Amino acid sequence: MSLLSVIGYIVGGILFLIALSGIRFIPNNRIGIIEKRFSGKGSVKSGLIALNGEAGYQPRILRGGLHYLMPIQYVVHAMPLVTITQGKVGYVFARDGKQLDPAQVLASNASVTDFQDVESFLKNGGQRGPQRRILREGTYAFNLIQFIVITEERIYTLSLSKEEGDTIRGMAEVIGQRGGFRPVVIKDTDDSIGVVTIHDGPSLGQGEIIAPVVGDNPAQVDTYHNKFQDADNFLRAGGQRGRQLQVLVEGTYYVNRLFGTVEMIPKTVIEVGNVGVVVSYTGEASIDLSGVEYRHGELVSKGSRGVWSEPLLPGKYAFNTYAGKVVSVPTTNIILKWIRTETGAHRYDENLTEVSLITKDAFEPSLPLSVVVHIDYQKAPLVIQRFGDIKKLVEQTLDPMVSAYFKNVGQMRTLIQLLQERSSIQQQASTEMRTKFEHYNLELEEVLIGTPSAPENDTQIETILMQLRSRQVAEEQIETYAQQEKAAVKERELREAQSRAQMQTRMTEAELNINIQSDQGKAEYQRSLQQAQQIRALAEAEAEKIARIGIAQALATEEQVRAYGGPQFQVTQQVLNRFAEAIQQSGVDVVPRVVVSGGGTEGGNASSNVMEGLLTMMLSDRFSAMANDASQTKRSPEAEAIREKIRKDMENKK
Repeated sequence: MSLLSVIGYIVGGILFLIALSGIRFIPNNRIGIIEKRFSGKGSVKSGLIALNGEAGYQPRILRGGLHYLMPIQYVVHAMPLVTITQGKVGYVFARDGKQLDPAQVLASNASVTDFQDVESFLKNGGQRGPQRRILREGTYAFNLIQFIVITEERIYTLSLSKEEGDTIRGMAEVIGQRGGFRPVVIKDTDDSIGVVTIHDGPSLGQGEIIAPVVGDNPAQVDTYHNKFQDADNFLRAGGQRGRQLQVLVEGTYYVNRLFGTVEMIPKTVIEVGNVGVVVSYTGEASIDLSGVEYRHGELVSKGSRGVWSEPLLPGKYAFNTYAGKVVSVPTTNIILKWIRTETGAHRYDENLTEVSLITKDAFEPSLPLSVVVHIDYQKAPLVIQRFGDIKKLVEQTLDPMVSAYFKNVGQMRTLIQLLQERSSIQQQASTEMRTKFEHYNLELEEVLIGTPSAPENDTQIETILMQLRSRQVAEEQIETYAQQEKAAVKERELREAQSRAQMQTRMTEAELNINIQSDQGKAEYQRSLQQAQQIRALAEAEAEKIARIGIAQALATEEQVRAYGGPQFQVTQQVLNRFAEAIQQSGVDVVPRVVVSGGGTEGGNASSNVMEGLLTMMLSDRFSAMANDASQTKRSPEAEAIREKIRKDMENKK
């Protein structure tokens, strides 16, 4: 083999290797950025990207797979795909494109639909620099020589210089400080609103402090820019840079923080018992709604510059406090205390002190006061328009007015009169000062006066007060003694009345007892009469019965006597019967058990005969006397009459 053949093989091998070097493999999770080293069209005349095939960075990229490029002419830079994680935001910086306008901060994307098509971006007027449009969640195949993508995790770029890298890192720090890698989330539990400040667009006019709401129709305001999330539409609709009047309420908003920053402020809360008077710093000039007679300022309609004629009722409001302020005005009673050591609940009186008086008798007491005031909620804008706030009203108007009034009152009364006439002074002050308060659109409810006190190191007033107290104590003692005397009299009268009542009770009880006993006596008397009549009747009946029985017995006895020989015989018989009964009952032996005689048995019998004879003689004498008495006794006329009556009754019965 000749030398030429060897050289040919070597050259052919080299050419083959060179040809093979044009094959490029790009993994599916990466892209290839093409850099053209030389071209027959020369180099790029302006910009960075070679749109016409010049030498330089090419607009198109290589996706995953095998690609063949001319060896040596092209260099492929493998770069990762851009990934934006869920719930986060990515920012785009374009290296090539049209220049920004002098007043422009961010590049407009009005005619750009896709950052992944570099050629379309540049041909359709895409601008270089930070872009207004942001990237949402997803994976993108960006030409990282044309676009730099900044995310929270990393910066996707093909670095060209250290200075550019420092600039991009500075931009990433600014975005991070503004919380720009995450959407704006406003929770309903936070009671907050978002105030947006736009950093791009035309500036505000002279004298303006806040940008008005974009659009002519407030009901369609969100259709213009979707809550500042569409920067190009916002500017196209006439939006201006600066702090915006429109605020963000509860929700999630993907706002480009290089275009607009969001500041969280609390909602305006009007508590129950209050209204909010709005003082607007922005808006168009409006006609005065306060009326011709009201010359203390102007009231304007809602949305105009000035004091709104309609107050905010209790509730929560998404009010932009950079565009105005809301003055809370209490509609409940306000207690203002002219007392150094005390303040009311609203603390409008924290700088008030007691009113210094000079009385008619040249004393200088300090008079504590309490004034109860009410503000009609419909008149609250008039009060704020005139005085600015309630505390200024109290300190600049009510304090000097009330102090002057009571100084005049003190000069016309002595110290003692000031103490003793407190109630009438209160009533008079409430009546006279009510008109003055109405002049300031206030309603005076009540004036309360405290006890005058002496200045420090002043003992004269205390002496007067001690004398007055002593006098009052003496008068009270006199009154007490008089009342005690009256009480003693009343007590005596009470006791007498109680005694009379007790005696009357006893007399009544006695009278009742007498009546009861009288009734009982009468009843007993009637019962006695009835019993007496009954006894008399029974007695008469019994007597008549006994009489009849006795007469009957007498007649029977008389007949028996007559039948047995007369009364003497009857008496003798009865005596013998009684004698025999007596001997029988006594157990005396009539005949002696031992008979002493002078001779034999017959002697005993002779003795018995002698005793019997003796007894017979004695009895016959006695009975003779009794018979004579009986024969000589005559019957009484009553007995005769009874005998006669009984006899007749017996005959009638027969």
